[in-house]
Amino acid sequence: MNWNIIERNWKLYKGAVKQQWGKLTDDDLELIAGNRAQLIEYVQGAYALSADEAQHQIDAFEDRSRTNTWPDPVIDNHVVRNMHVAIPSHDL
Repeated sequence: MNWNIIERNWKLYKGAVKQQWGKLTDDDLELIAGNRAQLIEYVQGAYALSADEAQHQIDAFEDRSRTNTWPDPVIDNHVVRNMHVAIPSHDL
């Protein structure tokens, strides 16, 4: 996976970004809009990190994304959204 996939599917990944960097607000995430350089700046500012440390954290996030800790949201250039299906129980 490369950052382009995260950027193209930002709405799917921003929950994981928010979980990783909880100090970022929803407004911050909307402004970042998947832009890696902006994410680095926001993480650096929110956590008082050096640029190198912020870069390192985002590299680690991207690496975790590469290991498919969550499903790949792009299949045949279509965005796959998490779907919850209720299966009816019959005569329990």
